[in-house]
Amino acid sequence: MRTNLNVFLFLTLLTCTLAAFPQKTDIAVVVNPGNPVTTLTLPQLRKLLAGERRSWANGQAVRVFVRAPGTRERATLLKLLGMSESEYKQYWTSQVFRGEAQFEPVALPSNGMQKEAIIAIPGAIVLMDSGDVKPPAKVVKIEGRLPGESGYPIH
Repeated sequence: MRTNLNVFLFLTLLTCTLAAFPQKTDIAVVVNPGNPVTTLTLPQLRKLLAGERRSWANGQAVRVFVRAPGTRERATLLKLLGMSESEYKQYWTSQVFRGEAQFEPVALPSNGMQKEAIIAIPGAIVLMDSGDVKPPAKVVKIEGRLPGESGYPIH
C-alpha cells in the first residue's frame, strides 16, 4: 500500500512539474487571415522582416509587428536577420533616416496584442509562439512546412 502511495505521489509531482515547465514550441509566422500567402521561403521571410519587401503579392502593404526586446520571438527575429539587438536598432534608424522606411516595425509587449494586430491589420505579419496561435489567425508554411513538422526551420 505504501509503495502505491509513493508511486502516486511521484506521478502527481511529475505531472505538476511538467505542467509548470511547458515544452517550447516552434515560432510560427502568422499573417492576417485575408492574406492570400500560404507559404514563404526563408529568404522571402527575411526580406519581409527586414523591410526589403514592402508589399504582398496582392499589393497590400506589409506591416511587420515584433515583440519587445528580451522575448523569445524577438530573439528568433534577430537570429533570422543575423543581427544583434543594437544592430537591429541601428538598421532601422538608418532605414528611416535614408527614407527607405517610414518607421521601424512596431514592438508589441504581448502575444495578445499581436493577435489583435494580426486580425485588425490586413498586411500584418508577426512571429508568434505556435502554441499561442488561435483562429482566425493564419499560419504560413516556411520552406513548405508548418510549425511542429519535421524540418520546420524556425525554433
